[in-house]
Amino acid sequence: MASPADTTFKPQQRSELYWALSNCGILIVRSAKHIIKNFDQLLSVAFQPIMFMLLFRYVFGGAINTGGTSYVNFLVAGILIQSAAFGASYTAIGIATDMQRGIIDRFKSLPMLPSAVLVGHTVADLVRNTASSIIMILVGLAVGFRPEANAWEWTLVFAILLLFTFAMSWLSAIMGLLAKSIEAVQWMTFVFVFPITFASSAFVPTDGMPKYLRIFAENQPVTQVIEAIRALLVGTPVGSYGWKALAWCLGILIVSVAISIKLFRSRTPN
Repeated sequence: MASPADTTFKPQQRSELYWALSNCGILIVRSAKHIIKNFDQLLSVAFQPIMFMLLFRYVFGGAINTGGTSYVNFLVAGILIQSAAFGASYTAIGIATDMQRGIIDRFKSLPMLPSAVLVGHTVADLVRNTASSIIMILVGLAVGFRPEANAWEWTLVFAILLLFTFAMSWLSAIMGLLAKSIEAVQWMTFVFVFPITFASSAFVPTDGMPKYLRIFAENQPVTQVIEAIRALLVGTPVGSYGWKALAWCLGILIVSVAISIKLFRSRTPN
């Protein structure tokens, strides 16, 4: 017969890694639910890519010379990256909102991994931007986009796109932690994202740009990512764009994660 001590409930011991992953998973689900329940964000997932694709396809399609590539084939890579860059700003807005409402203070009082809040926002926005990108590609196919990529090249396209999106989300997290209000987040992300996406090869070839603008456009990270994806989609040589895009994305991601966690701890002391 078992003694009373034998029947006493003993909680199962879990490793710190298990609880860290569990915390991150719970907050990823939390952030994803906010996206689903927020009608404005749902509109941005579905409506924004359709609007951008149609606008650029038919407004600029007959006015820009892209050499031997049709403008719609030239355009898709740029639209994908622009949408991912602007979509990453929701990470900054979500973090700033949590900071303003005091939700972060509530989380800090719980026995959980503090940085799981940042992981929740960045991963949830990665899912949202993935859905937006798929919609955009489907719309592109409907208006004349004809890719030449095989299955492996499509895999590389999405790998680069997801890595770039994740890096931009963590970069946006820094802005969300630095901003003093939601309004400040909106103008900070716009001022940062607008120049690097338009001063790139997203919508026009860089050959026709003024000298110094061309030098900037050809050597900034957004152009490297766009050109790598564009080459994979239309069947042209990737060249050095592939490793440069990878290096830029990994560099931005590593630096942004470190700065975001440091800022988070300084803004939300124990």
